[in-house]
Formats: sequence, structure tokens, C-alpha cells
Amino acid sequence: MRPFMKRLFLYILYVCALCAGVRAQTDSLPTAPAETPDTTLRVSLLTCSPGPATYELYGHTAIRVRSEQYRYDEVYNYGVFDFRQEHFVWHFVLGECDYMVAREGYPYFEFDYKRRGSSITEQVLNLQPREALALVVALEENCRLENCTYRYNIFRSNCTTKARDMIESNVFGRIIYPARSRRNTFRTILHQFTAGSDWDEAGNDLLLGVEVDTLLTERDEMFSPIYMMWYADSAMIDRGYQRYDPLVRETNILLEADAARMAEATAEEPSFPLSPQALCWVLVALGVLLAAWEWRRRRMVWGVDVVLMTLQGLAGILIVFMMLFSEHPGVGSNWQVWVLNPLPLLFIPAVVRADRRRQPCLYHTFSAAILSAFLLLSFILPQDFPPVIYPLALLLLSRAIAHLCQYSSFSTHRS
Repeated sequence: MRPFMKRLFLYILYVCALCAGVRAQTDSLPTAPAETPDTTLRVSLLTCSPGPATYELYGHTAIRVRSEQYRYDEVYNYGVFDFRQEHFVWHFVLGECDYMVAREGYPYFEFDYKRRGSSITEQVLNLQPREALALVVALEENCRLENCTYRYNIFRSNCTTKARDMIESNVFGRIIYPARSRRNTFRTILHQFTAGSDWDEAGNDLLLGVEVDTLLTERDEMFSPIYMMWYADSAMIDRGYQRYDPLVRETNILLEADAARMAEATAEEPSFPLSPQALCWVLVALGVLLAAWEWRRRRMVWGVDVVLMTLQGLAGILIVFMMLFSEHPGVGSNWQVWVLNPLPLLFIPAVVRADRRRQPCLYHTFSAAILSAFLLLSFILPQDFPPVIYPLALLLLSRAIAHLCQYSSFSTHRS
């Protein structure tokens, strides 16, 4: 009797599990006879090409679920955020921003990307019916009000990595991704998508430190939607017993990129006629001309120093704040603090007083030494510095040297 009772108990457990799976399916999809398997259930990975806005530059990933039998076509989007959240910007700066997963009809999803001219590429996943159903149930559970928010991390937990993790956790096997001989860093991947958006790239580079300049693994590179699409295209599912199935069954272009619409959307974004690097080199040239004029007139224009030191100090406050208090990855160690730091704000009164009295100020000697050391050592420091930091350092160094030369001239003239 005992073997019979054991088999009966296991059979009851199996029936309960099967009923739970059917109930989960009918909760997320329109009702249908439970004995009829849904052979039309298809799950796809959607990859959207980049857009012109800052938060659109890197593309987007979502999961699409379709069922012809139940007339179901929904997109599960892990990239939803709300600017109207209380203190949204402040929490974003601190790296404490919460994103959400939301479900919407595919036509509405497509309309948003069609309006800005982006393309949508669909990779239909090669899932077994049980795997597809398990993934849909997990997605539905994730969309529940108590589960839909998650702590956003641009490199480790974003719309792409969340979609990847959901697929991996519901595949009956192990996904093997192709190996790459050429390795990137987070910074080089970001640069691939900010090319042409000079001010966005400069803003990223001034805040990101040495952590984003280490070589990445293949899995690390999947934070980028485009890279995730490339990896998925060649990935295999190891189902055991030497059986390997491709992760992607077929690839479709659901929406072609529209260059005209993209140009219109780009034109609507605010822009500046000069790139950050060009603007800084113009300022360096003006600084040299000003120094020559000051040398000829035997006087210093201290108002220029006040403006430069204020901007330098404010930028330094932002960098130091991000280093000390932000949870964003990649901002914890930034060698650019040698150039942009809060100290100039403390010395503004001393510099103005020395300029008015035509006396030397120790700050300029200290500034010239630090800036010179940075320019000499920047090529061996472990951080990949943006091109804009060099003209900035030269501009500030030129002001320090102008003051030191002027003070020396004053002392010689008096003696």
C-alpha cells in the first residue's frame, strides 16, 4: 500500500501544479478551455534603436507576448519612470531612482517609436510552450502593484538586464552567449551611442570616473540594448544531454527607421552651436589674449577670475558630491577632481584682495602646481579622460601663470 499511496500523493501534487499553471495562464490571457494548449503563444525580445533625447540615446529593450488564439498582444516594459514622482531629480542624482515594469498594448508601444523615427527589431525566442507560459506568468507577477518597482542602475539593473534576467530564469536550461575577442569598457560603449551628442557625452565623461574604464565581460556588455540584441542573436540554450537550441527562432523588422522623423525630433532638441571641446579651446585663446592685454596694462582683471573660480568650484562640488554620496555606478573615483574641485570657492576673497593690492597670492602657486601635475600625469593615470578636460585645465593654468608673471613683474618694478 505504501508505494501506491506515495504514487497517489505525487499524482495529486502534479494535478495541483498543472491546475495552478492553467489558472495563471487564464489570469493573464483571455479565458479559454484549459484542455486546449496555446500553440500560438510567442514571446519576443524587442530592441528599439536610439532616439535624440538624452534618455533615448542608448536604445531600449522590452518583451512582447503574443497569442493568436487569445488575441493577446502586449509589451512588458521595464523602462517606465515618472518625472512627477516626488523629488525625482534629486533621487536620480543620488542613484536612488526607482523604475517600473508596465504592460501596454503593442500598437501603443509601436506608435511611440514610430513618432520619433526609431526602428523596432523583434527576435522571436525559441521557447517551448511550457517555457513561454512560465515566462508570461512571471511577467504578470512582476507587473503586480507590489512587485512592479525596482531600483534602477544604468549598468547592472536597467530595462535590458531585467528583460534578460526574466528570460534566463524561465528557460529550462542554460543560455550560452557567444564569446568576443574584443573587449569594451562602459565608457567606450557609451561613446558609441553619444557620438554626435557632444554635450551629453561631455556631461557623462565629467561625472564618470575610473570604474567605467575597466574591461567588461560579455555579460557586462549586455546592459546596452543593441549589444543584448547582438548577443541574443547567436546565443544557444543548453538543454542538457548535448542538446543545444538557438535562443532566437527568427528575427523580424517590425518598424523601419525613419530618417526624416528622426531629423525632426533631433531638431526639436536644444542645441549649442559649438561643441564643448571647441568652446573650451575658444576660451583658452581668449584667456591668452586677456593675459597679453593684462601684461601690457600692468593690471589684472579679477572679475574674470571670480567667474572662472566660481564655475570651477561649482563643478567641483558636483563631482565631489557624486563621489561621496551618489549610488550611481562609476562615479566613486574621479581623477578629474584635480582640475574641478570646490577649493577655488574658498579662495575667491583672497584672490580678489591680492589683485586689488597688486600682491601675490599663494593660491595661484598651488593651482599652477596641481594643474601642471595633472597635465603631465594624465596620460599614465588609470582613467580615460575626455578631450574637454585638457583645454579646461590649460585655461585655468593660463590664469594662474598670468598672475604669477604679473606678480613677478610688480616685484621687479618696485625693487
